[in-house]
Amino acid sequence: MPTITACDRYLADDGPRELVLLDGAAGSRLLIDRREFDGGDARLLAHLAADEPEANARVVCSEFLADRWRGARRLRSSDFRTRPEGCRESLDDPFYRPAVLSDAAGRRYFLRADGRPAELRWYRRSGGTLCCLSVREVIGALEAYDPVCSISRAAVARFRADRNVSVATLAVELRRVESSPIVLNRRLREAVLEAVGEHGMSLSAIAMACGRIKHDNRGNGSGETSWLARRVGLLPSSRGATPNPWVHSATLALIARDGLGIAPREVELP
Repeated sequence: MPTITACDRYLADDGPRELVLLDGAAGSRLLIDRREFDGGDARLLAHLAADEPEANARVVCSEFLADRWRGARRLRSSDFRTRPEGCRESLDDPFYRPAVLSDAAGRRYFLRADGRPAELRWYRRSGGTLCCLSVREVIGALEAYDPVCSISRAAVARFRADRNVSVATLAVELRRVESSPIVLNRRLREAVLEAVGEHGMSLSAIAMACGRIKHDNRGNGSGETSWLARRVGLLPSSRGATPNPWVHSATLALIARDGLGIAPREVELP
């Protein structure tokens, strides 16, 4: 039986909820927000490495309870089989191998240690311009979690005990990506375009099925296609901006389930 450590409790709209630590892979622990009476609607707040003190979970709990939005992604069964950031994927392959990634525009992304003391962060080179980015920004630019996350985890593992290179920011950025309810919308966008192009659905019909309806001067209803297009990354949210590669997991589930008639997991990127 997995060890369960109670960390805190609070009252939400759906009743009492609890924050608990559950056993994960390789001695790690998962900090979970769930309903107290049945353990349902579980959300992942943090994935702690085996050597992290329990005090870190208390800090995450305090920050979570202080946030009025209290957003976190749904717990996945795969979370219990994966290692947290900073843990080596294999004891036989402990070495960090740097890599350079490229997006569709040919811009290059790579990890680089810079500053005093040296801090390992992601950078983008476009022409002669070098720009420091967060893990989330690189993932958004490539519209894929891997290999950004796997390279970052290996780097944190490699330099975790190295006093000459700091990976603190990199590790925190990984944790935020892993626990965030804001997820990539690329597969959802592909599913919407497939429904329109191959199955004869319209953006208006999908939006109406999601409950997003607008009315003209005569009272005729139609779907809010601009709402749908912005959520799936077909249109920018404002003039001069680029389409957003992210969507809230609740919105993703709504469009998938009600708009397309498919299970949300079919449009979630691993």
